[in-house]
Amino acid sequence: MSRLLLFSLFLLWHTSCNQNPAPPDTGNTAPTYKTIGTIERYDEVLNDIISPDAKVEVIAEGFDWSEGPLWLDNLGMLLFSDVPQNTVYQWTPAKGHEVYLMPSGYTDALKRSGEMGSNGLTLDLAGNLVLCQHGNRQVAKMMAPLSAPAAKFESLANRYQGKRFNSPNDVVFASNGDFYFTDPPYGLEKQMEDPTKETPWQGVYKVKSNGEVILLVDSLTRPNGVALFPGERRLIVANSDHGKPNWYVYDLEGDKATNGKIFFSAAGYDKTWNGLPDGLKIDKNGNVFATGPGGVYIFNSEGKKLGLVRVDGPTSNCSLTPDGKTLYITNDGLILRLIMRK
Repeated sequence: MSRLLLFSLFLLWHTSCNQNPAPPDTGNTAPTYKTIGTIERYDEVLNDIISPDAKVEVIAEGFDWSEGPLWLDNLGMLLFSDVPQNTVYQWTPAKGHEVYLMPSGYTDALKRSGEMGSNGLTLDLAGNLVLCQHGNRQVAKMMAPLSAPAAKFESLANRYQGKRFNSPNDVVFASNGDFYFTDPPYGLEKQMEDPTKETPWQGVYKVKSNGEVILLVDSLTRPNGVALFPGERRLIVANSDHGKPNWYVYDLEGDKATNGKIFFSAAGYDKTWNGLPDGLKIDKNGNVFATGPGGVYIFNSEGKKLGLVRVDGPTSNCSLTPDGKTLYITNDGLILRLIMRK
């Protein structure tokens, strides 16, 4: 074999071994993703919400426990928490997923375990990122632009009547700047048995725009997802308890939540289905997209079950795009996208 041929073969081998993987397609052709799950339809009204040919796509995977999806329309970007990793990730069609913010929910130097990162994410009225921080036991605002994230936080609420919260979980803002959040024990290392737990209840709170903290509900065992119906006169709360796997709805009257009742109950669900009532979102028509046993339920504003986006593994939360056409779902270690309508 000639030296020239040997040299040519060496160059070919060297080049092939040092090539980087091809980046995601950033041209006009949209990347394709594998699909999973099925869409169960219980009412023909669902066809107006989710097209008959809609598919659930897996757009990212490999996470410990994904939560708190938030679509940033101006940036064309999805944010989501990986709670045990203490990290917020970003996802775009062009680049896939990347670290966005770390640490996200626990900033103390003392090492600890458990679900210490951020959970629910949202934007305040000024467009700042607001995080439910499990480890720091507070609802906090990121003191940096969305386009240049930094682990600098300002606490918006961390105590009620001098007692530290358990681990704020999910949050929603009203149009006047007030916000509502839930406070289960999941972020405490030993949860209900944690020696640092200061409140005897797991609360649903309202924080007024002047910073005043009001306890609205102290009777739920594991309050989790929270959302406001259009008009902001009703509040829905998911209860992540195997014994009481319910969604509850309350009337809002000033600084009180009244007339609490079950909106829908998952009691008696097939025990082989993964998940419990968890995060949820409501569209402009009052339709509720609620993660729970077996996937994501779609209810109308009165609690009638219209459909179920059924997937394997527990679903923890979801996010709607502003036009209401696309639903993003955190599904344990997966991030899912459902383009419901074109």
